[in-house]
Formats: sequence, structure tokens, C-alpha cells
Amino acid sequence: MSSDDPTTAKRPLPQGTHRRSRTRRRILAGSAAILVASAGAGALALSAGAAPTVAITVDAGSSLGTVPSTGVGLNTAVYDPNMADATASSLIKAAGIRQLRFPGGSVADGYHWKTHTVAGIGSWAAPGTDFDHFMTMAKTVGAQPILTANYGSGTPQEAADWVKYANVDKHYGVKYWEIGNEVYGNGHYGNGWENDTHADKSPTTYANNLVAYAKAMKAVDPTVKIGAVLTTPGGYPDGVTAPGDSADWNHTVLSIAGTSIDFVIVHSYPGGKTTADLLNTPAQAAGITSALRSLIADYAGSRAASVEITVTETDGDFSPAKTSQAAALYAPDAYLSWLEHGAVNVDWWDLHNGMGSAPSTVDGQTDYLDEGVLSSGSCVDGKCEPARETPFPTYWGIRSLTALAHPGDTMVKASSGNSSVAVHAVRGTDGGLNVMLINKDPNNAAQVSLSYGGYAPAPGAVTTVSYAKGGTELVTAANGTAAAQTLPPYSVTTLQLKPASAPSGSGAPAPATTPSPGKAATPTPGAGTPVAAGSVTAAPVASASGTLGTRAQASAAGTPADHPAPSSTATGGLASTGMSDAVTYSAVGGLAAISTGCVLVLRGRRRKAAHGK
Repeated sequence: MSSDDPTTAKRPLPQGTHRRSRTRRRILAGSAAILVASAGAGALALSAGAAPTVAITVDAGSSLGTVPSTGVGLNTAVYDPNMADATASSLIKAAGIRQLRFPGGSVADGYHWKTHTVAGIGSWAAPGTDFDHFMTMAKTVGAQPILTANYGSGTPQEAADWVKYANVDKHYGVKYWEIGNEVYGNGHYGNGWENDTHADKSPTTYANNLVAYAKAMKAVDPTVKIGAVLTTPGGYPDGVTAPGDSADWNHTVLSIAGTSIDFVIVHSYPGGKTTADLLNTPAQAAGITSALRSLIADYAGSRAASVEITVTETDGDFSPAKTSQAAALYAPDAYLSWLEHGAVNVDWWDLHNGMGSAPSTVDGQTDYLDEGVLSSGSCVDGKCEPARETPFPTYWGIRSLTALAHPGDTMVKASSGNSSVAVHAVRGTDGGLNVMLINKDPNNAAQVSLSYGGYAPAPGAVTTVSYAKGGTELVTAANGTAAAQTLPPYSVTTLQLKPASAPSGSGAPAPATTPSPGKAATPTPGAGTPVAAGSVTAAPVASASGTLGTRAQASAAGTPADHPAPSSTATGGLASTGMSDAVTYSAVGGLAAISTGCVLVLRGRRRKAAHGK
């Protein structure tokens, strides 16, 4: 049922509803098994006993490229009534978010920007989430936009008109434009989740239309960058050739449109049966980006080197962890792994999302099964999230990147002697060296020794910025030395090193200062950076909503009844917008991810408030 229907246009779906089909759930279960089997000898092995010291090596004289200004991004959506909330904007700005994607995932292929309506996909556009409101939020955050033009039910002219409005009339200067969202999910390969009203849904049709979109949009503004939707190498339906086609999606699209595009788009939704499976998956970025570069080189001609790679959706959706600590550790590891291997943008799903089902317990911690970085205050089966805009651990995992890198810094090579500790290093424009260490063991501290090539750290205690399990802030402290650190269980710790007064040698490991036991940084109120949202948990407040199951039922669901927001919170306090802090669901459905191999690609999820990816 269309949100253009006057009987439903004013009846928004409660925020946080997930739609995943039963068919895709079955496929996903098989994919997770493949992922576990494929982990092999490199899989993270967590033992209960004391582990040996992990050797970390940092080659500060190397370069993996500079940190792009568009690197750390986040998805937003028109069905999120809290999208432009002032508190949310403040929090994501503090987290270093530099790119915001709009108008959402699958909803983009039904969204008409001029009328701010969503047609044909059982979703809706919330008040105050139109393009101009989004741009106001992006400006407040200091983030660049990446927009997804409506391919599913739109036209090249509609997209060109959007470019004119954005860049000629309003002077917004929007550079990145995706043409559709996960268009390969339009049913051409048998599994359809993406809205596509074209009679011919083949990759050939998409490619030819993509060229038409690019031509029309660049006629308005030649400086815009046009992105092509590709299947993620190793993920569904990569490598599949449908009846009547001569090649798979990627080869077909790039053979026709390769010289008309400026970037390619993939999505990454790893999963697995355990949190260890999730924490192993950032290493897959190397193979995926290598495969994409090979494809681009084959088809983009002389422009191949300038065609960029973007990952406009990722999170740990199909793992056991959504908001708990494992997802918080996965986030910075995934961002850096993609960027180190050449991606120019990675966008987490999502700003707000809502609970998919009642909370679970993951590694001893409540997981609200919400893919947002900030709570939407939703409830399922009488179980409620913390107050709206409370940051989840995933938020703090992403915010940890602000302690490591800034746009323009140089990413350098770093290696770990044990997969239970991940490492990333960045040399700053100020001459400093920052090293992020991620302890993937949920139960045991990790002892690490560090050596450096091309850099001599100053002796003595070093500044560390850490986020540990159960924390509600990033904690800054003086801990350990440049040569030795103790990492708390399930933690992200960034060493901020200053150079010694004398220059280092020519690439040989710098002499390490005498190791000393590192004091693990424990999240304590007031010990680190100001806590943005404290550890506030709102009392569960139920509100009315419809029963959600089928898409038709979802379209007819009523608006949650408002109730007074909490009048105060702990440290810092949360600003109230007067909207409901809790939404109750009696049933949920949804859209799932489909994959083969060990790469899971999310299907068009969260149509309204639960987000069409």
C-alpha cells in the first residue's frame, strides 16, 4: 500500500520495524554456516586461560593512503521521525561523521524528493525529513551528503531535477549520487526485495538506464559523481547469470556503463553464528576491494584509476551482536579495513533503527537487536530500549575513530601476531602516531608488545583513549608505554604517541622503552571525554501501535501515542523533542540478507522506520 494513499499517508509506521522474509531467513541461515566453515585457520580463537603476549609491529614509514574526508559515514532515512533531532545531530558530529547518506536504503527506490512521498513499497516519509531538512542537519553535523536517486520508480529527468535543485538553485554542492539501491534485488535473480517498476529488470536495462541518468544529471552539473550499484564480490547474487543474460550483474553493468560512472557501490553485512565470526570479517575487505579494482580496470578504460569504491551500507546485522560490545569492536575495525584497502566511504546502518525483536544477552551484555547507533526508545513484547538518543556501544565504537584519525592523516601498515588483537595505525599531519588496538577476547585482558619502524616514540607513559565493555564514554588516561600495553577484555584502545626529540632511524624497528605493566583504562564517570548521553535508561513506557506483520498491516499501523519524555537524565542530560520515547510492537516481520560464500549482503530492509536498506 502506497504512502501516497490518503488513507495511509498520515498513519506512519512506528519507528524500528524490521521486515525480513522467511525465505531470506532460510538462505541466511545457510550463509552463516558457510561463513563459519570458511573462517578456517585464521579464525579468532578465544581461550579461557592466560594468553601469551601479542606482538604488534607498526611500519610508520609506510603509506596505505590518506584518510578521506568522506570516509566515516552514516545512513539516515526519511521514515525516521527523529532524523533531524538536535541531540542526534550533536552526537553524530561528536562521533566524527563526515558523510550522511539519504534518503535511506530500499526506500530510495520509492522516494520522490519533490513531493516528499514514498510510493509502492509500504513505507512512508516522516514530517521534517525532506531533503532541505536533511541538508540542514548535514550542515549542522559538518558532513557531506551522498544521495540515492530513485531508480526503482523514478526517471533520469527526476534525478536531473534533483541535481538542479540541490546544486544550482540551492547551491548545496552535492557531489555523490547513487543510482538506485541494491537494484540487483529487483527479482531478476529470483529473490526480489527491491522496488523496480521497469518491465525489464535485467542488468543490461539497469546499465543502459544508468548511462541515461549520468548523462541527464551531468548535463545539469558536470562536477557530480555518479555511482553504479554492484553486487558485493562473493555475496549474492555475484557470479549468477540469469536466463537470457550473457554475463553476471557486475560484468554486464560495467561493460555498458563503466566509462560513464565515477564510483561503484557495494554493501557488506557479515554474520555468522558467533560474535567471533563477526569479529573475523573485516579481513575480507582486502579480497573484495581487489576484485572490484580488477573489474573496474577491465571496463573503465583510461578512467579506471579515478573510479572510487564506496561501501554505503554495513553493520553486524546478521551476527548475534547488534548493539552490544562485539558490534562496537567490529565497527572501527571494519571502517579502517575498508579505508586501508582503498574505499573512499563507509556508511554504517543506521542513525536510528528500532528493535527487531525482544532484547537478547550477548557475551553477558544486553543486546537490543537494534541496528541504530542511537536508541529510538522502542519496545518489543514489553521490553524497552534506553531513552531515545542514548548511544549504544556501536556509537562509541565508531566514535573511537576520532581518537585515531582525521581526514588527511596517513594510514600506515601495522600487523598483529595474533588474530585476537586487531591493529590499525595512522600518522597524523602533526607528526604524531596513533595506534588502535582491539582486544576481541570478551573475557581476558591482552598483553601486547609494540615495535615501530620509521618512528621513535617519546619515552614514558602514553595517552590512551579507550572504550571497554560496559562503558558509557571514551576514557582518556595515561597508561603503559609505547612498547607495552594491557588491553581490557573486549575493548578498543588507541595509543596517541608523540615523537622522541631525536628523529628515528631509516625504517628499522625503533628501540622500545622498557616494558612496564599497562594499567587498563576502566570506564569511570568523569575520567575521559565528556559523556554525551550518560548511562541513562528510561523507564519502559508503552504506547499504542498496530500489529505489524504483513506489508499491508505495516502500512496501516497507527502512530504511537505520545507521552512525556523523561524530565532529566544523568550526566549532561538528553534534550527532549516531545516525541514518544517508547514504541511497542506486538509482532514484527522483515527483509533479510542473502549471500553465498562468506560475504553477506543485506537485502532491502527497513522500509519505514525500520529501514529499507
